[in-house]
Amino acid sequence: MTKYLRFKHRRGLTLLCMLLGTLCKTGSGQIHYSVQEELDKGSFVGNISKNLELEPWELAEHGVRIVSRGRTQLFALNLQSGSLVTAGRIDREELCAQSALCLVKFNILVEDKLKIFEVEIEIKDINDNAPDFLTEELLIKIGELTAPGTRFPLKTAFDPDVGMNSLQNYHLSPNDYFSLAVKHVSDGAKYPELVLERALDREQKKVHQLVLIASDGGNPVLSGNLCIQVVVLDANDNPPVFTQPEYQVSVPENLPVGTTLLTVNATDPDEGFNAQVSYILDKMPGSVAQMFDLNSVTGDISILKSLDYEDATFYEIKIEAQDGPGLLSRAKILVTVLDVNDNAPEIIITSLTGSVPEEATAGREIALINVHDRDSGQNGQVTVFVLGNMPFNLEKSIDQYYRLVTARSLDREQVSEYNITLRATDGGNPPLSTSTHITLRVADINDNPPAFSQSSYSAYIPENNPRGASIFCVTAQDPDSIHNAHITYALTEDTIQGAPLSTYVSINSDTGVLYALRSFDYEQVRDLQLLVTASDSGNPPLSSNVSLSIFVLDQNDNAPEILYPAFPTDGSTGVELAPRSAEPGYLVTKSHVIFPQPNYADTLISQESCEKSESFLVSQDLLETKGDPNLLQFADSLQEVLPDVSDRPAPSDPQAELQFYLVVALALISVLFLLAVILAVALRLRRSSHPAAWGCFRRDLSSKSGPGVLPSYSEGTLPYSYNLCVASRLAKTEFTFSNLKPEMAPPRDLLCDDPSMDVCVSNEDPQIVYDSSFASHVSFSKPAFILFYCSFF
Repeated sequence: MTKYLRFKHRRGLTLLCMLLGTLCKTGSGQIHYSVQEELDKGSFVGNISKNLELEPWELAEHGVRIVSRGRTQLFALNLQSGSLVTAGRIDREELCAQSALCLVKFNILVEDKLKIFEVEIEIKDINDNAPDFLTEELLIKIGELTAPGTRFPLKTAFDPDVGMNSLQNYHLSPNDYFSLAVKHVSDGAKYPELVLERALDREQKKVHQLVLIASDGGNPVLSGNLCIQVVVLDANDNPPVFTQPEYQVSVPENLPVGTTLLTVNATDPDEGFNAQVSYILDKMPGSVAQMFDLNSVTGDISILKSLDYEDATFYEIKIEAQDGPGLLSRAKILVTVLDVNDNAPEIIITSLTGSVPEEATAGREIALINVHDRDSGQNGQVTVFVLGNMPFNLEKSIDQYYRLVTARSLDREQVSEYNITLRATDGGNPPLSTSTHITLRVADINDNPPAFSQSSYSAYIPENNPRGASIFCVTAQDPDSIHNAHITYALTEDTIQGAPLSTYVSINSDTGVLYALRSFDYEQVRDLQLLVTASDSGNPPLSSNVSLSIFVLDQNDNAPEILYPAFPTDGSTGVELAPRSAEPGYLVTKSHVIFPQPNYADTLISQESCEKSESFLVSQDLLETKGDPNLLQFADSLQEVLPDVSDRPAPSDPQAELQFYLVVALALISVLFLLAVILAVALRLRRSSHPAAWGCFRRDLSSKSGPGVLPSYSEGTLPYSYNLCVASRLAKTEFTFSNLKPEMAPPRDLLCDDPSMDVCVSNEDPQIVYDSSFASHVSFSKPAFILFYCSFF
């Protein structure tokens, strides 16, 4: 009947699932619900999406989940409806025993926001348990001489429910001899006592059958029965008495199994069999009866299992002392378990970010960490910190949660990955510690431009290089990674001598190797000034520049040109005359040579000069061997060498002959023009009062009026004026000194009136003119001298 009523009561309670507790926030990040026990799986508890200010479909999107620790999950999230529901049947008595308030706490994590909400659910009791005596029968032996009013303690009923649903009243079945009295103690417990109302008469009735009914205050009321059998005995009117009604003892949780906690003692003033006391451990619900053992003879109480402060901190043990006839008394033993630092802290990584960009500033969240120690007091005070010199900090969040954040901005180029060690240490003595490891990767950003190893580069390439040849290679380094470190090279557009730079050189965009696109000529281009740009592939890309100077090296690929003395191109022989009486050191002639390549000249000249002059002096060997007849002739007069020169056959070159005729025609025209000028000047002078002004045309140039002076030149220079840097053009003229017929003469001081004159007319032969500026006193016939000067003027 009792089981039927209990089942019917539970069915009725399930109809109240839609009227479950009131939802309210108990503070920032805290949610409170209340729910009755014994609900079916999936029963509604509360609208969690409303409290999180999210739509039901956003729960999965934001990664909302329940975070619990060390206990079977009692609740679950319905992501479709956004509700918090029961994950199974909840028995309040299993969770909280007889505690007045039963609370289940857990956390709900919004993962993408790294927010924790503390949920507190109150489990409300329902009247699902009837009072139970834990035994079905009780035997009481009462002596017939027992005086009326004597009280006999009865077994107490136990109801795991709380409040009105717990044990409320005791009732005794109607009879003529006994009544029921309920004793109330300070802790609210009720102890039933059987009161003898009238004296017993064993001869009338030896056994009395009574029923003790224990009922609770639920709706409907549940009750339990105890059958009492009263046996009437002869005189035993004193029950055993404990030395104290309540014993208290405190023991550490690491006490070994089998250790005796204390020894109880009860005495009976009766004698004989009526004074024989035995100790009984009152039956108790749950695991208390399995934790302790009571020696029925000695009264020693010992532990059967290891105590654990984290499971239970307090035990209440009820014992009885019964004499031989059956009279008994009760006492309580209060056992307090003392905490020992036997649990190391626990570190739980609730949420973790695997990587963080190096641009992240200080305070960037990396992980959410829960730190817990099952010990209490100082043993449960946990300190958590980051080992080593790491750029990370731990910030306290709510409850026992910490946020691991960056202490400063990170640089991937210095450290690309961090192995973070977290250590939690409690305050026990000795302290216990736990460590855990987190690997954090630093994501790269494009914060480093490519860098060249030098501020500028120089390269050298010989001229006449083959096209496509590799010139130089520039290399830049980028400490970034992947595409941020991929470097491409390019040349800044420019022009060289009016042509684009890209027609001279090119660069491989991947390797930085430069190639020549043409064959360079030192005489045209001597150096190239380039600007190389190295750019990475980041977004946005970064770049840097470096200057590159390419110098073209000269090669001996041009022959020098001799300007003077000019060698005939028509096959005739150029002749330089020297007197037979010339001594060593005598100046024969001067040569003018143009070197197009100053770097390869045989003699040292400046970069600004474009010619080289050498003086040929007569040496002793030359006087002895008389030199090469094609270049130098030793003679006292020009007539001595003219036959030799004229006897040489001229090559039959039509072009040379044509040039010769042109020169002759030009000379004749010049002579005619000069004669006309001379004639006009002579006529003018005749009319003037200074006849000496034209005395140079007289036959006697040594007159008192003074010699006629031709333009003077310093010693060693040619009798003409022109820029030597342009002399290469004049060297191509068909007029050469080989066409002149110089005559050697005695020293000038014997032939001229004034030896100090550079140019004078011979006293002996007016047809001979002496010029000291050319080959040291070389004499010419007057027609040849006039033709010589006219050809240059």
